[in-house]
Amino acid sequence: MDPLSELLAHLQPQSYITAGFDASGSWALVLDDLAGRIKCYAVMKGECWLSIEKIANPVRLKAGDCFVLPTGCRALIASDLEAEPKLASETLDPNRSGEVVTYNGGGDVFLVGSRFEVEGRHAEVMLQTLPPLIRVEASNDRAKLRLYIDLMMDELRGGRPGASQMAQNLSHMMLAQTLRLYIEDLPEGEVGWLAALADPKLGACLKAMHSAPAHSWTVEELARIAGMSRTSFAQQFRQRVGETPISYLTRWRMMSAAAKLVRGQDTITQISMSLGYSSDQAFNTAFKRVTGQSPRLYARRQKQGAEA
Repeated sequence: MDPLSELLAHLQPQSYITAGFDASGSWALVLDDLAGRIKCYAVMKGECWLSIEKIANPVRLKAGDCFVLPTGCRALIASDLEAEPKLASETLDPNRSGEVVTYNGGGDVFLVGSRFEVEGRHAEVMLQTLPPLIRVEASNDRAKLRLYIDLMMDELRGGRPGASQMAQNLSHMMLAQTLRLYIEDLPEGEVGWLAALADPKLGACLKAMHSAPAHSWTVEELARIAGMSRTSFAQQFRQRVGETPISYLTRWRMMSAAAKLVRGQDTITQISMSLGYSSDQAFNTAFKRVTGQSPRLYARRQKQGAEA
């Protein structure tokens, strides 16, 4: 499985609400429901502003643009940045999934998309490795993404039997395709996990580590895969990803282990062996260093949280 597919598989995003938003006039919504969630939306008609706390300047979105908010940062979306903001959690009723919410009569701006729930502390940690805004601008070569969005809009507006489930399935495809296009079009100098994946040399190393997490990778081996000197590779990897190659490998192993612990299908011994650890003790030590909890405590707390 390739790294992006693995990321989505470990996050296990469940579409919690898939809906449309049709607005007009002056409006502003505070997206106050982002913690532990991913927002993925497309602007189907008109233009609006998106302001995110970790980005200095507001972003102008136009028809055809898609955007993903993966890190839980506070955000504001508005037709007018001076308008009195209202909470999205109150305006966009979560019980109206599969419907189109009309605001101020509608007609000027239309957005469609989903809010995805992700499970577990490991998922939240993984989301923090992504940029606060993932944006794909409108373009003529986005035919597949446009198809998913158009089909979703038809389902939301059509009211046919099974429309809600169809819209949710399409929203997962929209999320994956948006991330894929973002990786393909990343500008030079971008930093982060997706930026490393987009780099041909570093991306090859990430794929190697993900395909064989149990292998005892060394910086020298990874540098050879990248076709770089050990020093250049280590320096470039740290600059693009934000940590050393071995630190990344350990963290990815622990995120994979956390996902398996939540599923509860494997024993700790099976998990530790699948990730290249010679003993449960070595695995337990590494897991606690990364997550702050022992594997058993982590699994128990996640189970209790799911049942609460």
